[in-house]
Amino acid sequence: MSDRRAVEGLAGWLAGVLAAAPGDMALYTRALTHGSQGAVNYERLEFLGDRVLGLTLAEWLYERFPGEPEGKLSRRFNALVTGQMCAQVAREIGVSQHLKLGKQARDDGASDSDNVLGDVMEALIGATFLDQGFDAARALVRRLWDSRIDAQESAPKHPKSALQEWAAANNRRAPDYVLVDRSGPGHAPRFRVKAEIGKLAEAHGEGSSKQEAETAAAAALLAVLQK
Repeated sequence: MSDRRAVEGLAGWLAGVLAAAPGDMALYTRALTHGSQGAVNYERLEFLGDRVLGLTLAEWLYERFPGEPEGKLSRRFNALVTGQMCAQVAREIGVSQHLKLGKQARDDGASDSDNVLGDVMEALIGATFLDQGFDAARALVRRLWDSRIDAQESAPKHPKSALQEWAAANNRRAPDYVLVDRSGPGHAPRFRVKAEIGKLAEAHGEGSSKQEAETAAAAALLAVLQK
């Protein structure tokens, strides 16, 4: 009986997220299953969902900003498809409560890991595509990402690019990025990176990937330099 209530609870949650009744529940269950719980997990659906998300956002940005060149559209796109952004969306819709995790992964904090939540969000998009078609998957992405599109008043400049430009404009050497530390379990790693411009200044940043940590470090160093 408890299993039946759990399935009904999941179906009800999905209906709210999808704005439609889910069809093939096995797809969504798989999208919510971490590798620590079994061999049948979200990884293949994540692969598919990542492509659906990318195509949907690329089409949307092309339509929404008709006067912008490719470079600005790319900056908008890159800011919207990060694992961190996907994880934020996943948290907002309550993905954590429905994750299927092995005990060790749960004890290690996988239910709140940007890596895991971001991957699962993409897997849910993939499951929606297979279950209900591209139009439904596109509608889901547009609904969940709508406020994030609106929040971009102008095409965001990537912090590493902005830092590079600051160094060039001020006749300074190019920024260097040094990996300071890597910690955490395999499914939820944490990276700490130092960004520096010679002996002028330095700052640290953290993230769930080296690239994310470098971006955070670049943003922190820019804040120091622009005071």
